[in-house]
Amino acid sequence: MKRRRLLPLLLGSSLLATLSVTAFAHHGWSEYDAGKPLDLAGTIAASGYTQPHGFIELKTAGKTWHVVLAPPSRMEGRGLPKAALVAGAQATVHGYPHRTKPDELRAERITIGDKTTELR
Repeated sequence: MKRRRLLPLLLGSSLLATLSVTAFAHHGWSEYDAGKPLDLAGTIAASGYTQPHGFIELKTAGKTWHVVLAPPSRMEGRGLPKAALVAGAQATVHGYPHRTKPDELRAERITIGDKTTELR
């Protein structure tokens, strides 16, 4: 009888711990200032097609920006494959600057060549 009660308790505890770690690992978008949209154009210096969000390092005339993109599955589903994010490619992004990191931007959309991809 005790074993029947223990198994649901252990499973419930494991699920709660997993959800807590997942929620902590993913940040909220309130870190970015939606009241100050920016349009940046430059050259992709580096990129990552990784979880939880892809990214590019975008070299503009003034500085290099760390641009946070969508998760890889969303980018792929919307027609932005990993191969499009190559170093040397020209890109334009529209997004919101981070409130405390002066070189970070969360992208709402990205244009590479003549293709614009909505990320959010």
